Amino acid sequence: MFKKYLLVFLTSMVPLIELRGAVPIGLSNFLGNSLPIIQLYIICIIGNMLPVPFIFFFARKVLEWGANKKFIGKFFTFCLEKGEKGGKKLQETAGRGLYFALFLFVGIPLPGTGAWTGTLAASFLDMDFKKSIIAIMAGVVLAGIIMGLASAGVFGAASAIFA
Repeated sequence: MFKKYLLVFLTSMVPLIELRGAVPIGLSNFLGNSLPIIQLYIICIIGNMLPVPFIFFFARKVLEWGANKKFIGKFFTFCLEKGEKGGKKLQETAGRGLYFALFLFVGIPLPGTGAWTGTLAASFLDMDFKKSIIAIMAGVVLAGIIMGLASAGVFGAASAIFA
């Protein structure tokens, strides 16, 4: 049972997979029985949120440092340009509702969205740390609820009923 808790915790820390992949693993029969839902969510949220402060404060600095390096420079420059362009676009679209947009960006489980990407965008936009963390954490909770419902088959059952 400890192996499954550890697997779920570590999976929720991985970029692009995050809590969205950890919740289905925790609810599956992979490595034994499914985990209790409340404990699963707590572990996944903690695992997904743990890297967030480091990303917020250091990722941009690391990308700027590596932008002029020989082997990694092109990739780091690409990441910087993509982050700045995406951040500006989000800011123009959201206007005053920037934190709500960040919440939705993190909370709706689509490819390329999540706590890692949302935190990087907040860092590029020089958003307030506390407000960003609250929006990101609320988004992580929303993503967990959506993935839990999807794993339980709620969306498939609803589409079968209403289709």
